[in-house]
Amino acid sequence: MKSIRKKKDVGIYGIAAKWYDKNTRKSRLAEMQEYADEIESLVKSGASILEVAPGPGYLSIELARRGFNVTAVDISRDFVRIAKENAKEANVSVDFKKGNASDLPCHDETFDFIVCSAAFKNFKEPVKALHEMHRVLKHGGTALIIDMNREATDEDINDQIRGMKGLDKYFVKFSFKTFLKRAAYTKSEFEAMVRETPFRNYKIKTEGISIYVYLYK
Repeated sequence: MKSIRKKKDVGIYGIAAKWYDKNTRKSRLAEMQEYADEIESLVKSGASILEVAPGPGYLSIELARRGFNVTAVDISRDFVRIAKENAKEANVSVDFKKGNASDLPCHDETFDFIVCSAAFKNFKEPVKALHEMHRVLKHGGTALIIDMNREATDEDINDQIRGMKGLDKYFVKFSFKTFLKRAAYTKSEFEAMVRETPFRNYKIKTEGISIYVYLYK
């Protein structure tokens, strides 16, 4: 994944996008509800939220259910289509758009909050993506990046997959320990990237296999 990222942003397309939606939905929905709880604790009711790289749209849909005004931008045309179908099935409104994290199709200072989960390690130009988040974020707004921590231990990974069963458990464990972990960033690497952006206030914490990066404008 890291070698691919040097040439282009990593996206999921075609049959792989359909497979991802079908096979990760159950495990990801509970996680998305936890992320939505965190976001809901940080913004006012009805806030304008941007999700960068939403994939099948689970988090955006959950946030829309809670009354937020949600826009979501993904590089994969297939994921945009799938996410729109999922939103229609959930009977919520989300503005899903095709676009690149390093060139967001959004106006300056549009959003109260920005979230990007499990995707930042896929971006070819991560610092430029951070600049774009700063550009489209309102003054006083917050951006939150949640991703895998490259310094996660085997124990952290085992805790994460505890409760999973069958082939899914072994596939997820293999993914975490190999290509996902290798592509991920450390806390110090995130700090170095943030220092190259206009964000002056930030907080970074690690929890289990995850790293949480809070950026304040």
